Amino acid sequence: MSKQKQAQLRNSVKAYTGADRRASIIQLLNTVLPFLLLWFLAYQSLAVSVWLSIALAVIASGFVIRIFIIFHDCTHGSFFNGSKANRIVGTITGIITLFAFEKWKRSHAIHHATSSNLDKRGTGDVWVMTVEEYKAASFWGRLAYRLYRNPFVMFGLGPIYLFLISNRFNRKGARKKERMNTYLINASIVLIYGLLIWAIGWQAFLIIQLPILFISGSLGIWLFYVQHQFEDSYFENEDEWDYVKAAVDGSSYYKLPKVMQWLTGNIGYHHVHHLSPRVPNYRLEEAHESTPPLQKATTITLRTSLQSIRFRLYDEATKSFVSFKEVKALLKNPKANLKLNTGKTSFQEE
Repeated sequence: MSKQKQAQLRNSVKAYTGADRRASIIQLLNTVLPFLLLWFLAYQSLAVSVWLSIALAVIASGFVIRIFIIFHDCTHGSFFNGSKANRIVGTITGIITLFAFEKWKRSHAIHHATSSNLDKRGTGDVWVMTVEEYKAASFWGRLAYRLYRNPFVMFGLGPIYLFLISNRFNRKGARKKERMNTYLINASIVLIYGLLIWAIGWQAFLIIQLPILFISGSLGIWLFYVQHQFEDSYFENEDEWDYVKAAVDGSSYYKLPKVMQWLTGNIGYHHVHHLSPRVPNYRLEEAHESTPPLQKATTITLRTSLQSIRFRLYDEATKSFVSFKEVKALLKNPKANLKLNTGKTSFQEE
């Protein structure tokens, strides 16, 4: 795509930037209020059946994901036109989702500025090793990476690490505004959780809140993971990296059933979001449908997205993700050259 066409594409999407205050308020009401109602019903249901309570908690977890998308838009300054409103709503939704607003705002901005850039990995993104890096890594380096990319660790232990450790502590060198926001959110969480435990008891609280946090956390990590980890995802070194290509070719269109699309705040239109983060979530679909070039982005479905589990390493030679199994022969024979052809792997001596 030429620079002129890239500029035209960005200008086309620019028409959908800017928040609609009415739409934002409606989304807040139809997201936060149902979540609170489901939480209350889950508690009331304990008198009838623990399993009914857990079922309602599972449904509530879907609304937590939608609340996180509101939080996410606030960090981009796209949910409201005013920075103060975004900061207030972002902090409140950060308390509900257990994310520190100012801290995540910074790391996520870096993710957008460096997504698919092989020379600037490491902040706000999923750890990706190239085949060559993996070959050169020590035994412990490979083991750490394999553990990190293990589905049980990433989607099972990942939410626990995020909620209890990563989101609770400030980074080294954080500015005062960022530090104070993290302290405020942490203190608010302790206060609210303490009051709930005092009011309903710790057993009831855990029966409801643990499934909500674990399921929403696991699905949230999955959404973030799958939309950049597809077979022919775009990755380049700094000298070749291009922002528009990284957005359109390095992010997927996750085509979800309508109910799931609604609960996930249209984040499946991830290529549109990366192209223009100032487009609020409720206008992403409209931007996609009215911009033909964006409809050529890699489309994945619930079924095809499951294939991303086996994409573990990025091969710069073939510009595609490969599995650990496909790279295994390279470790046994360093002179081998990995060749991928129509999904099959063959090894040839260089």
